[in-house]
Amino acid sequence: MILFLSTIILFLIAIILFQLKRKREQNVTLKYMHTKLQAIINEQSNEKILVATSNQELQQLLTTINALLNDTHKILAKHRKTESSMKKMLANISHDLKTPLTVVLGYTEMLQLQHSLKDAEQNRLLSGIHLKTEEVLKLIHTFFDLAKIEAGDTEYPITKVNVSEICRKNILSFYDMVMSVGLHIDINIPESPIYALGNEDALERVLNNLIANAIAYGAEGRVIGLTVRNDATDVYIDVWDCGKGIDEYHIDSVFERMYTLEDSRNKSFQGSGLGLTITKRLVEIMNGTIQLKSIPYEKTVFTISLKRMMY
Repeated sequence: MILFLSTIILFLIAIILFQLKRKREQNVTLKYMHTKLQAIINEQSNEKILVATSNQELQQLLTTINALLNDTHKILAKHRKTESSMKKMLANISHDLKTPLTVVLGYTEMLQLQHSLKDAEQNRLLSGIHLKTEEVLKLIHTFFDLAKIEAGDTEYPITKVNVSEICRKNILSFYDMVMSVGLHIDINIPESPIYALGNEDALERVLNNLIANAIAYGAEGRVIGLTVRNDATDVYIDVWDCGKGIDEYHIDSVFERMYTLEDSRNKSFQGSGLGLTITKRLVEIMNGTIQLKSIPYEKTVFTISLKRMMY
């Protein structure tokens, strides 16, 4: 009997010692996890917490913590990118505002100081002031348009739209401009209506931006084009030109907010880099996509894809 009781006592002591050891190991692991997590937070590093443990609860906790860290890293990366983009945007906006305002200031000083100016010269200076003021207003309006779109303050109800008719109307509105610069227009729009899910105002603005870009930057190719096509599920709009195009290195960046390069095409609004950004946002609002393919001096194509409506 004494031997039996002694065995039980030793067994219980062994269990207690095992539990104490396991608890001590867990405490060490938890302390390491806390220290490592604090270091990751303070340094904002992309590390994960790696611990070898057989405890299922700790394994689940580690999985959850690492998933949270991964999401946090993505948010921080997006924040840094947005912050960098905003700084670049403010720098570009400041530069683009400064240039015309400097001209306006110079013209007004000439009008104030040189009282003997002839009427023709005064009219020239006033015309210059008017033109530069319009540039400033256009830039400001475009900046606030993008801000309202990204903040969701502008409503674009998604309905059934006649893509063929909208495209036909928009390309024809540029006819005089195209003729004045000696370009040829290649229009390929089916006579029968093609319908898609979208918004007429948003689609018109997208087309205006892309066609204006094609005219401005495709003039060297002497031809621009607009093609409407479809398959069983989607409607595609191609706006293309044969101008200088965009190098492959820059293709992934042209839709970014405030993206500008001296040799890029994204200068729709006095070099602000807002034109293609607004275009992409509007296409996304319509639940569509926009892609760019470019072979310099051969063909540059912006392709809009919208959900096709069959009824």
